Amino acid sequence: MSIKFKLLTKPQPRNIPLVFFMFEGDDITAYSLFKFLGEEEKEYLKKIKKSVNPKEKEVKLFTMPETGRKVLAVGVCKKSGFSASKAVLSARIAVQAAKKEKIKKFAFWAAPMDGAETTRKFYEAVAVNALMANFEFTKYKTPPKEGFGFVEEIQALAAKPDKNIMEGFRRGAIVGEEVNATRELASTPGGDMTPRILAEAARKVSVGTGIKITIFDEKKIKTLKMGGVLGVSRGSDEPPRFIVMEYLKGPKSGKPIVLVGKGVTFDTGGLNLKPEQAIYEMHMDMSGGAAVIHAICAAARLKLKKNIVGLVPAVENMPSGSSYHPGDILRTMSGKTIEVLNTDAEGRIILADALSYAKKYNPELVVDVATLTSGAIAALGQRYTGLFTADKKLEERFRKLGEESGDRVWPLPLSEEYEEEIKGTFGDWANIGKNRYGDASRAAVFLWQWAKEYPWVHLDIAPRMTTIEGEYLAKGAAGAPVRLLTRLLEEF
Repeated sequence: MSIKFKLLTKPQPRNIPLVFFMFEGDDITAYSLFKFLGEEEKEYLKKIKKSVNPKEKEVKLFTMPETGRKVLAVGVCKKSGFSASKAVLSARIAVQAAKKEKIKKFAFWAAPMDGAETTRKFYEAVAVNALMANFEFTKYKTPPKEGFGFVEEIQALAAKPDKNIMEGFRRGAIVGEEVNATRELASTPGGDMTPRILAEAARKVSVGTGIKITIFDEKKIKTLKMGGVLGVSRGSDEPPRFIVMEYLKGPKSGKPIVLVGKGVTFDTGGLNLKPEQAIYEMHMDMSGGAAVIHAICAAARLKLKKNIVGLVPAVENMPSGSSYHPGDILRTMSGKTIEVLNTDAEGRIILADALSYAKKYNPELVVDVATLTSGAIAALGQRYTGLFTADKKLEERFRKLGEESGDRVWPLPLSEEYEEEIKGTFGDWANIGKNRYGDASRAAVFLWQWAKEYPWVHLDIAPRMTTIEGEYLAKGAAGAPVRLLTRLLEEF
């Protein structure tokens, strides 16, 4: 599903399909790409040009009668409403249309933007989104005789070579591939994605990248006194794992950025069993862990000169005779205890141990990523990730990076006042509150009890666990927030 990106001054071969990205009401003959058509093709489009112009998000397909060349006109928007986000969404639409028409390669016109950095970032986003639109989870499907129809090559046609466009494509290909690798990992069914398999997947993708990976088994986890990880995993036949990925290519004295990802490879809810409608997609409850694994891989492939650490506690939350119970008290690595009021609030329990382990790195910043609460979905819908931090500058920075990368975030309350609602009766902290309201904030405040000694951001990606209608992406895991994390690692 990878795509080869080329920058050319003329299409190769001459009959390659062309994609026109058009504003509503424009004349197709006025576009620079028009000159790459043959004379007979030009004459044909001039005759029908009134019927060529597409509306926003609309695709019109024309086959040149003399040559058989296919031309796709993709409506971006009205010129007055143009934005970079609409432009990159058009890249997704074009790729999906090309797949539908079994077009393996196509060309489009590429012009520099205003400034080198803007050009690079724009074409990076084009490449990322083209790759995301090209992805489908086909691991368990029998290939059709004609193949799945993925786009294999995109040619950017330009008036002259441009190193910034090519650099954007290079970086975008890396980030897009890692987003899709996250989606592949998260979409894998729970029967084939256990804590041990997740750990082995992390080991495999780290080979040759400069990432040092260490995987703690159950014995080591016991030695570290990670009672949260051990408690949640108790009901499963699958033993837990704790994945540590270290990419230390910055100054030796430089403090690292630590990414922490929730790795619940299947979440039944434990003894507080989930209802039928809520359990189906719970093989994706390790989406945060998958995102952390592949964000670090993206950083390594981009050869960032940074110190980065990834921590992924990996467990399976199952009901059995050995499961942890409502009412149990778990002692975490920090020594703080958790009173378990609901075994389906397990993600915050294992993250407590991971956030304690993060302290050993004296981090510059810790970011945890987790499909944590349905409360975040209720608050935000499915288009934004929930953002929690006590640092207003970090909040502003993450919102800006989210808009730029396409992994948008929105702040929700984080206040010490919520602590009253999660104080334990028989332990230090209860893993749920006293009522069903505000769980996203209470879950964040719960995690905060293990993260107050360093700068910290919590990303509740439950709203962005899966793709939704109108995104022009295949059904399944969305791959959030790899784009945001990669941009953060580049620029922080």
